Amino acid sequence: MSPVRAVLFDAGHTLLEFDYPAFTARIRACGYDVCEGAVTDAERRARARLDEERAADAVRERRGVGRYLQYVLEQLGITSDDDRRAIAEWRRSFNPPIGLCHRADPEAVAALQRLQRAGVAIGVISNSNGSVRTALDRAGLGPYLHFVIDSTVVGVAKPDPRVFKLGLAEANVEPGEAVYVGDSYFVDVIGARSVGMNAVLFDPSGVCTTRECRRATGLRTAAALALCATRD
Repeated sequence: MSPVRAVLFDAGHTLLEFDYPAFTARIRACGYDVCEGAVTDAERRARARLDEERAADAVRERRGVGRYLQYVLEQLGITSDDDRRAIAEWRRSFNPPIGLCHRADPEAVAALQRLQRAGVAIGVISNSNGSVRTALDRAGLGPYLHFVIDSTVVGVAKPDPRVFKLGLAEANVEPGEAVYVGDSYFVDVIGARSVGMNAVLFDPSGVCTTRECRRATGLRTAAALALCATRD
């Protein structure tokens, strides 16, 4: 069994939390009496549904962004086309170029500090638009990271094995010595496993119960699982 020498993370919906208060406020401004808890649950279930679809048919044309928002609003009972368009337009214009995933997860610093004390390499591999390094720095997480790989910058995106290999090279470790933590089973767990890495699925609402992998509902638990991981 190889010791864990590197723990790599997804950024959006993992180290960087979705801005549920802002999204809730916008939906309420459209006249819907929703609470932040309901919006949080709807958003996380929408991502889980989209992940199921991607896993079931990996070769289909990807239109995840449109389906994602559709699924969130369906969960909340928002069916008006005008309201959906207004919310979609607001989302596109919010905090460019980073968007809604711009706040550090409440447990991110504690998790990264634990890994830092353990002496492992810490990095990020993110499917992003070129802004993830800025987002992580603004959220106060940059000082804990040894490297950040942004799919737009390197020209290859998860779950392509090549981007995980780039992460292994940056960390200077073998696949069996690295663990990847992310919120998507199809993109993150399967992608990491394809190059021989171990993986932990970050599932804060516990909605991905059918997935055959290590799961964590908090980043501190994810860090602990990563440090004691063995090859799947």
